[in-house]
Amino acid sequence: MGDPMPYIMLATALFLIVGMVLMLTRLIGGPSLYDRLLAVNSFGTKTVLFLCVFGFIIDRPDGIDIALLYALMNFIATIAVLKFFSYKALAVDLRDVADVSTEEVQ
Repeated sequence: MGDPMPYIMLATALFLIVGMVLMLTRLIGGPSLYDRLLAVNSFGTKTVLFLCVFGFIIDRPDGIDIALLYALMNFIATIAVLKFFSYKALAVDLRDVADVSTEEVQ
């Protein structure tokens, strides 16, 4: 009997792909913007996991660096989109933020 690890890795990759397809269906059919944003973020997380598993399947674990870079880009993009839809712009006037913080203190 051989090593079961390649079969476990392939099964894990298959389950990740199924999860990614489910996230794509939520992205297309999501009723609100936040459902779609959550689906994109979850898809990005599953992509990072898939890149790690795929790197180990092809016996090149240095692909983890690419997965970490993709995770960082996914996080920054999610924050940028949330900030854009919250403030209707990516730039926020710091004077407005300072006015709000001084009102909260008093």
